[in-house]
Amino acid sequence: MGINSPSDIAANLQIGPTDEGMVRIYVEAEGGIELPLDFDPEEAEDIAEELRAAAEAARAMGQKPAAKPKKR
Repeated sequence: MGINSPSDIAANLQIGPTDEGMVRIYVEAEGGIELPLDFDPEEAEDIAEELRAAAEAARAMGQKPAAKPKKR
């Protein structure tokens, strides 16, 4: 499965600090799957930058002008 492959799997996402000074991204998916991902604050900031860049790119894709009608 790649980034552009659609999926019907539902999941919950939580993000927050841990007691040990890490940033946790916690994913809970159907079927009892739990995936805690811990990052140091610098890594978390890098991830945040990547998310912002991806959101910007996705927004730009959604704002493509409509195709011009063909001249006859």
